[in-house]
Amino acid sequence: MQRPPVDASPDAPSGARQEAPPDRPWRRSLRRCLVVYACVRLALLLLGLLVAALIPAQQGVGVPGWPAGEPSAGWHSAFTAWERADALWFLRIASTGYDPGDGSPAFFPLFPALVHVVGVLTGGRWLLAGFLVSNVALLVGLVVLHRLTDEAFGERTANRTVLYLCLFPTAFFLFAPFSEPVFLAFAVGAVYAARHRAWALAGALGAGAALTRSVGLALCAVLAVEAVSQHLEDRKAGRAPLAPLLGRFAACTLPALGTAAYLGYWQLRAGNWQVPLDAQAGGWDRQPSFPLETLRKAALAGTDRLGVYPGGYFTLDLLLVSLAFAAAVWVTLRARPLYAVYAWLSLVFPLLLIFEGRPLMSVPRFLLVVFPLFWALARFAERWRAHDLVVGVCAAGLSLVGALAISWLPIF
Repeated sequence: MQRPPVDASPDAPSGARQEAPPDRPWRRSLRRCLVVYACVRLALLLLGLLVAALIPAQQGVGVPGWPAGEPSAGWHSAFTAWERADALWFLRIASTGYDPGDGSPAFFPLFPALVHVVGVLTGGRWLLAGFLVSNVALLVGLVVLHRLTDEAFGERTANRTVLYLCLFPTAFFLFAPFSEPVFLAFAVGAVYAARHRAWALAGALGAGAALTRSVGLALCAVLAVEAVSQHLEDRKAGRAPLAPLLGRFAACTLPALGTAAYLGYWQLRAGNWQVPLDAQAGGWDRQPSFPLETLRKAALAGTDRLGVYPGGYFTLDLLLVSLAFAAAVWVTLRARPLYAVYAWLSLVFPLLLIFEGRPLMSVPRFLLVVFPLFWALARFAERWRAHDLVVGVCAAGLSLVGALAISWLPIF
């Protein structure tokens, strides 16, 4: 692929645009990401082992067809401590498939399908298969994100972006059998391909993202914005034929086909393409809401119960989401338009459905795939020389939130 012009970011450091040797950028990114991944992975395994041994866990909550595991002594606790919450649903779907009546259709199919394939190859070791799929996808996503960030803002920002993402307070979901790392790999891959004008690949990867999570549909708009941006750049350069633009727009529709494929599956199986939507409302008590109304209720819940259990959950939700919105403003001002569109759509989309008992339930987990937000955090740390502070606060938050999740508390 031909390397595109770096993003016109006015605050990029002076040395950020130096060209690396043509045969080494990917190797350098892989090496850096491997170090970060290995360190955080080992730390989380140790955390799982220690928390399982030190803190009495709440009663585990299983799912239909997949009971919660009973605690037992042994090194396996370093891994089984992360078999919590939605991970049980994904493993159940991977092993026995969907049941239209139990809420499982709310989970999009690509991640459990990949786990199913690996689980068959590993002799039905579903938890191992879930870890393999999610962790390989995470490493792929980190490497592509490092390359994308390096080209846009320089190597220092790329290094810090990867580190901050892996240390974010909810980042244990990236290392556990959840769909976030698979979505991250497809989404950042689609954006990277679009930036390098590989539009067929961008659309195909976008379709993979849309088969992994419902928000993947937003990539249609994200890719369309980049297609228009490239067309305008070509016009400035005196080359802007209409045919390439039409081809790019065709590629932008491919993520919608991913969503349509999953809904079409339920139309064929149950005669009702709305089964996944009904599962959100019926099985998970998610109701339609205006985003501003969701934020209003979240602000009230996050400030009315300060210092009283379980008010800390609401306050933590509000704090992390507020920081995300502030970072999205920076992305809007400093990055290419497609990144701003990706950030804002990713933030607004989950606010369209509200769980009344906790307005921002799961939203801090969804922030993990909104990778442009971590550029804002990296540039903040660089400008204010706050790298050590960011690492310390994020690592402490990750340890705390991880310990709560391991103990079967409803953190996210």
